[in-house]
Amino acid sequence: MAQVRPFRSETTQAQLDDLHERLARTRPAPALSGSEWTHGTPPDYLAELLTYWRDEFDWPAAERKLNELPQFQADVEDCTLHFVHAKGTGPKPFPLLFTHGWPGSFWEVHKILGPLTDPGAHGGDPADAFDVVAPSLPGYGFSPHPARPGINPGAIADLFDQLMVDTLGYQRYGAQGGDWGAMVTTALGREHGKTVAGIHLNMASAMPVLNEDSAPLTPAEQEYVDGRTWWRTEEGGYGHIQGTKPSTLAAGLSDSPAGLAAWIVEKFRAWSDCDGDVESVFSKDELLTNITLYWLTNTIGTSTRLYYEAQHGMTSPAGYIDTPTGFARFPKEISAPPREWMERAHNLTRFTEFERGGHFAALEQPEALVREIREFFRPLREI
Repeated sequence: MAQVRPFRSETTQAQLDDLHERLARTRPAPALSGSEWTHGTPPDYLAELLTYWRDEFDWPAAERKLNELPQFQADVEDCTLHFVHAKGTGPKPFPLLFTHGWPGSFWEVHKILGPLTDPGAHGGDPADAFDVVAPSLPGYGFSPHPARPGINPGAIADLFDQLMVDTLGYQRYGAQGGDWGAMVTTALGREHGKTVAGIHLNMASAMPVLNEDSAPLTPAEQEYVDGRTWWRTEEGGYGHIQGTKPSTLAAGLSDSPAGLAAWIVEKFRAWSDCDGDVESVFSKDELLTNITLYWLTNTIGTSTRLYYEAQHGMTSPAGYIDTPTGFARFPKEISAPPREWMERAHNLTRFTEFERGGHFAALEQPEALVREIREFFRPLREI
């Protein structure tokens, strides 16, 4: 069994001095008249965010909050995995693996951690308590990349199952995720059904098998498929770059905090339910906590490598997933299919529509997501 080691984030003053010096030397790109966000992050908003990052953002205070989370590291195969592991308060806490995505981080769990682990202290039933494990994906944050090919969502699912079963001793658990976390969680449901009691998703990743014997697409399904085609054309350029030339991109983003901030904040705006105003959902401090994690750990390059690994040498398996599946459909999610599409690929036991929310469900709609997770896993705890 792998040894579990306590972990704390520790930033030196030299690291902060270097960051502030780079921010002070930022050379802004020329503004394009009338473009606003249509061409990406506009220079005027970026300048405002960078000034705040340099002069007002308090990383030591943010780091103290991060370090209030119970964090650990453990070696699984050739990977050092960082993870939050918070034990539940209740008669029989159920183990839950929460997996984040890009451009997020393990920090996404912080708003839902307390209500999931101690529901009695947050207006819920103590019988709904979870033991929550929230890893950093390999190559993200405090989980260093092993510097070898093959770290794709399926391989990560295998690593996370070993973490849960062999390292932490959970013989049966649930899994939840969005973005890459949805792909990892789906792979867990497909390949590790003996240990995974159920999977809950807030983004769809599994492709159903469609052939001449399949029922025709419903109007809602056709609208979803057409919408995905539009999205790939208008919004998917980042994924093509990260899936083909991540190292070239990383050369700029690893050297420029301005470039890194522009690359990440544009996605938080585009993918959230913010009506065009990213700070109506996320404060500057929230945005910069996540961005600073990427900067200080220098993991933007290794995080984007996951796109390359998924695009090259990984065949996404198709076919029905027997593991009980729940789906939370948030309206501004980038991949939010209708119920009938999910039923083609999953043993769908719960499907919930929400009026508000986008890609970053745990940050945007934490209370709604907590309720949904509790209700989905409630009948699976004793099976």
